[in-house]
Order: sequence, then structure tokens, then C-alpha cells
Amino acid sequence: MGVLGEAEKRLGEAIAALGGDGFARALARWLGAELRHDNVTVIAYFQSRAPQAILARAVASEVHRNMESTYLKGAYLLDPFHELHRRRAARGVYRLTDIAPDQFHRNPYFLDYYAATTLVDELAFVAYPGAGVSLHVCLGRDRSSNSRFTQREIIRADHLSPIVVALAERQWSELAGPGEYSEARVTRRLIDSLKEAHGIALSPRQAEVALLILQGHSSVSIGLRLGISPQTVKVFRKQLYRKCAISSQAELFNLMLPLLGG
Repeated sequence: MGVLGEAEKRLGEAIAALGGDGFARALARWLGAELRHDNVTVIAYFQSRAPQAILARAVASEVHRNMESTYLKGAYLLDPFHELHRRRAARGVYRLTDIAPDQFHRNPYFLDYYAATTLVDELAFVAYPGAGVSLHVCLGRDRSSNSRFTQREIIRADHLSPIVVALAERQWSELAGPGEYSEARVTRRLIDSLKEAHGIALSPRQAEVALLILQGHSSVSIGLRLGISPQTVKVFRKQLYRKCAISSQAELFNLMLPLLGG
């Protein structure tokens, strides 16, 4: 009989840990033997409440420094991985650069928050353990290695994804997120919060455009999402900036980020 390799041993340990508090750490150890990474984040997204961080481990302290204070408080609404939850993307593994909006790397969320994590590449295994819940197992590369996942590693992640998804759905099957995710509820909350905090009254369409700008969508991309022309988007953008007395995306981000969580 052959000798078990490190990855096989770690997978066996993860399976043995199913149902216990140590499963997430065992899962991370197995994935570490399969795919070299600098950090791991296991997070559950729900329909009508903030996400829940289940595991956050990294060599570089910057990676998760602002998770509790910023990301879980509302910035998650600007994250491309949350968009996977919102549109209930198929089970599997996704690379951030493949799913991000067309101007994601130029928007303030990326420049002010994401870049501060020092992440340079990220993969997320997406599972659905319960009604209204998506579970993401995210593997990242950050300043610790300053390297991106290779094409071979991405192919390997795709091969591993059915196992990761099956284990995650078995482990966290009791998670539930009642209700339905509603873009209208998010924009209504933003409108109400902005009115209460700053006396600024936005229309629902202006609030929709604001959120899409903050997520990193260009005028063309916003137009496609909302079914309007890019020129009409530019009109809404000008109205939005004028009402908020601002002149840049950075100012829009600083104004609205504290309000996203309601």
C-alpha cells in the first residue's frame, strides 16, 4: 500500500472534524496542503443581516484588521464576492479579478479598504449550506508572498471545489438566513440614513447609481445594469454629486461608507 501524502492526511483530518468546532481550521490546513495561500477567511452571507465571519487567519495582520469595524459593518455590500451571494451564483470557485466590476481597481473601496488588506489575489469557494445563506471559503495571497495564483493552481482549485463545497454544506447546514435579499431595501436604508445624518434627500435611482459607483461600475456598466443609457447615468451622477456637495468618488465613498450598514 502507498504512503498517504500530506494533503490526503489533512483531508482525512478535516472529514473527521466535521460537526465540531475545529472543522474550519482543519479545512484550512487541508487547503493549505493543496494550495499555498497566505490567508484564509470563511464567511457566511445572509439575506437580510450582516455577514458572519467564521474563521479569519493570516500571517499579515493588515488582512483582517478592519474586517469587524468596516467590512462587516456595511462595506461588504460593495464586495464582488457579496454580489455572488446576491445573484446566487453557481457553486464552485471564483477568482476576484474574474468577477469584479470593470472599474473595481480604480474605485475608493478597492483603493481605501481592499488595498489596505495587502491582498494581491483571492479565490472563493462558494457553497449554499442552508436557505438564504451562502458560505464562502476564501484563500488569499497578500504582501507575505506578494504573488498571484498560477493558472495551474486555479485549475487545481476548480478540481477541489466539489469537495470543499460538499464539506462546507455538511458542516454549516444549520445556518439559515430568512427573508429575501432586496436591492430596494438597501437603497431605501441608504436614503433614510443619508437624510437623517446629513439632511440630503436622494431619489431611489440616485441611490442605486451611488451604490453601483461605489462597487466599481463604469457609466456603461451601470447603464447595462439599470437598463438606461450611459448618458442618463452621467446625468444621475451629476445630480448625485451636486446634492451631496462633492466632486469625486473618494468623497462619495467617505460620505456613504458609514451609512451602508444602516
